[in-house]
Amino acid sequence: MAKSKSLISRARRAAHKGMRKAFAFLPQSARFAVARSFVDGDPSPDPRLTLKIADTQEELEACFRLLHDAYVAVGFMKPDPSGMRATIYHALPTTTTLCAKYDDRVVGTISLIRQSPFGFPLQAVFDLSSVEAEPGQIAEVSALAVHPEFRKTGGAILFPLMKFMHAYCTRYFDTRHLVIAVNPYHIELYESLLSFRRLPQKTVAAYDFANGAPAVGATLDLGTADAVFAKVYAGKPPRKSLHHYFFKMELPNIQMPARRYFTTNDPVMTPQLLDYFFNQKTQGFTQLDARKKAMLHEIYDLPAYRAVLPTPDQAPAQMDTLRRHPRFSLKCKGKLEIEIDGQRRLIDLQVVDVSNEGFQAHARENLPLKASGRVVVHLGADEQSVLQTTVMRGRRYDDYGAYGFLINEADAVWRECVHALQSGHTHHDLVQQAAAA
Repeated sequence: MAKSKSLISRARRAAHKGMRKAFAFLPQSARFAVARSFVDGDPSPDPRLTLKIADTQEELEACFRLLHDAYVAVGFMKPDPSGMRATIYHALPTTTTLCAKYDDRVVGTISLIRQSPFGFPLQAVFDLSSVEAEPGQIAEVSALAVHPEFRKTGGAILFPLMKFMHAYCTRYFDTRHLVIAVNPYHIELYESLLSFRRLPQKTVAAYDFANGAPAVGATLDLGTADAVFAKVYAGKPPRKSLHHYFFKMELPNIQMPARRYFTTNDPVMTPQLLDYFFNQKTQGFTQLDARKKAMLHEIYDLPAYRAVLPTPDQAPAQMDTLRRHPRFSLKCKGKLEIEIDGQRRLIDLQVVDVSNEGFQAHARENLPLKASGRVVVHLGADEQSVLQTTVMRGRRYDDYGAYGFLINEADAVWRECVHALQSGHTHHDLVQQAAAA
């Protein structure tokens, strides 16, 4: 009986391999059309499915274990004694891990990695200069895994997880460009369904972040994705159109994070979680070089974190300071009242980061340097600050300018915001501070 099952299994694998080879001979347009025919954008997923940020020890561990087993199965990593794949990028406040839970069990996960002093995993082998030259923030899509029990359910987990990723990136994560490094066997899935375009480099023969497996780099501009998807899926019925699925409908299964301020990151790593995952369960911290140890201490510059971080190779006073005044990423609207050519003007601003001493903002109009003015900033739904500022520096792009402002006089709302961001390193901290206030 066992021998019979083994023969059937081998026959199925051989048939699948043969079909895959035959499929490869089709023109690209035909292959893409076949791939899109499998789209199933169910507008009413099973209510037992929940999509949220993984922010508890149990959820994060389940994600890391699911990812470990998936990567080991396809040879992207060697088995780890911990049974988890928790990389140093997962330790950063600029990384968000999303999870899909079915009946309260994690059955899917994906991680989004924003720019940080650590860079991106794929930058080890791919040149991102062409993407970095474009306006907007970049995030690497990484660590995708779906539980084996749900891989043959017509995308019942994968498509909602992808929709959650898109909604989170565009509404909460302040992301304009997505980048990925995937196995060559999977790249056409991202090209055909999600309209990713390949990075200039050819296939990398050995990608260390995936245990030496080959990889292809690709990117997607979320700023133009609406128009691109509309063209690609024109004429498709709503359920077969990822344009309708991503841009025209909402899923009640998605739980977006609560926020006090209009921050763009949702860090979850408390000192206890960092210690558990990167000291107790894995050797993630001990394997870091001197530079990365120093960067961790700069990123988590609080006494509670210092106790669980790896001991720096140099005394803190001898380290190079990465940034004299810590900045915090936000995306909020502001109004600048300023005099230009003898006339008082009101100019719309998009504030992108804040600190005690200043902030950075985007403006479509050209702002004169060294000019002073009054700025009203909406830091949160119920948080408005009034500042006296000076435009210190600026850089023009095609249709907007990025400007640095010095704060000459800040009000109590601004000071409370920056203090809250400095003293709380998780999104739970900020929500709890708001409740206490």
